[in-house]
Amino acid sequence: VNCSFYFKIGACRHGDRCSRIHNKPTFSQTVLILNLYCNPQNSAKSADGSHSTVSDEEMQEHYDNFFEEVFVECEDRYGEIEEMNVCDNLGDHLVGNVYIKFKYEEDAERAVVDLNNRWFGGRAINAELSPVTDFREACCRQYEMGECTRSGFCNFMHLKPISRELRRELYGRKRRRSHGRSSHKRRSRSHSRSRSRSRSRSRRREYLDDSTTSSSQDKEREARFGRF
Repeated sequence: VNCSFYFKIGACRHGDRCSRIHNKPTFSQTVLILNLYCNPQNSAKSADGSHSTVSDEEMQEHYDNFFEEVFVECEDRYGEIEEMNVCDNLGDHLVGNVYIKFKYEEDAERAVVDLNNRWFGGRAINAELSPVTDFREACCRQYEMGECTRSGFCNFMHLKPISRELRRELYGRKRRRSHGRSSHKRRSRSHSRSRSRSRSRSRRREYLDDSTTSSSQDKEREARFGRF
């Protein structure tokens, strides 16, 4: 008997100990990167061991920067992304999971092979093809209505939203590319990425300022997305 949770969500709290079958796909549009996002609200502690406070504004800024970095790197390197989602759950099998649905299955396959030879933020990347293609079936409807009683330990996806501004910027990339000539599309994409990344990073001390060139930003991203 197949595991319905694995089929719908691409992850199961029982893992390899599950009594049901986890049929891992040999081809899929969707790549799952396990436990990639580290939520500072879950991990931030002061020197005395007590939890330090991270404001909602700082949290959103941190998350938007992470989301943009992963989205741009994966789309530029592997192919057009239709949808990217990050789990806000706390269970070990879902915490920090990043799901990237590419337009083409061959792009997803290439991404898995390459990502498993890379690291992000000092940690090895663990990527695999996922059976999830319809995120509406994978998401917790009660959470979307603010009524989930299981909080972060729900076994359905609690997706963390990005800001509206960033959503327009990232998902508008393919619309801009589709309306221009090839050479213009490359210039437009580079300029858009430079403007967006400069804007977001200028708000945080550890990121580059507005004068940073696109080439330097690519090098910074490579420093985060390392290769074995």
